[in-house]
Amino acid sequence: MREIYATAASWLDEGRPFALATLVELQAARTAPIGTSIAVSVNGDIAGNIGAGCYESEIVETAMRTLDDGIVRTLDVDLDTEDAFSGGTACGAVMRLLVWRPQRAFLDDARAIAAGERDVTLRIGSFEHRFPSKETLILIGATALAAQLAAIGRRIELRVIVVDPRPAFATRERIPEADAIVREWPDAYLPRALSARTAVVVLSHDPKFDLPALRCALRSDAPYIGLLGSRRAQSARRAALAAEGFSSFDLDRIHGPVGLDIGGRTAAETAISILAEIIAHRSGRTGTPLLTQASSIH
Repeated sequence: MREIYATAASWLDEGRPFALATLVELQAARTAPIGTSIAVSVNGDIAGNIGAGCYESEIVETAMRTLDDGIVRTLDVDLDTEDAFSGGTACGAVMRLLVWRPQRAFLDDARAIAAGERDVTLRIGSFEHRFPSKETLILIGATALAAQLAAIGRRIELRVIVVDPRPAFATRERIPEADAIVREWPDAYLPRALSARTAVVVLSHDPKFDLPALRCALRSDAPYIGLLGSRRAQSARRAALAAEGFSSFDLDRIHGPVGLDIGGRTAAETAISILAEIIAHRSGRTGTPLLTQASSIH
């Protein structure tokens, strides 16, 4: 969702005229988050997606009209409509879009929404939507798996920070897509970094990193605590923490072995399983196949 605002900032910086079609209301299926936009430039370039399928041509046409006259337009799209031509998308969503033409004054907000480092309120007429800062994922251990988690995590709009005190490992060359690399011991950095919007995954396989990181995480409001390692290693870490006075309730907060059971073997596949579990936990879902579920899929 944020990438389109990076595009908007770039086009504003170039002085290229364009319109945005921004999702402001959604009923039934959740095809995209509120605030998601499609950008249409004066020369016909299209960026972004709101999940409107075959109706996106109508959105583009409306955007071109707004580009021409600057009038803010409301566009309602019913994705549950069946017709002989399209066959209908039948996902059940009904969406309302505002189609508007950003001006140069929107540049700073567009950049801030894209970066996700602070809260930003988008205002279009009487419509307001707050884009919160990105949630953070802290990875303990600058490993090959950390590099994959950073790469994929950024694509799902997480701010990824890698913590490792070892200068030979904690390098930009090893983990190029981390938002930040912190060369500190976990127990020095985590107390000032963890919050209710910060997940932490411990990847180091070394008790001198694992245990200090887990202690800090368990004493924080971190919503998700993941621990990589075998079941034997998991038992050893839990036993050490229990001996220090952590309760069974505390220890149950640890997701370990971390990740969903998808049979992943490579670092990239393991990263996907871990991030899938983080998403499921954040959403209050089970991570089981949609085929077996009777509830809404969005």
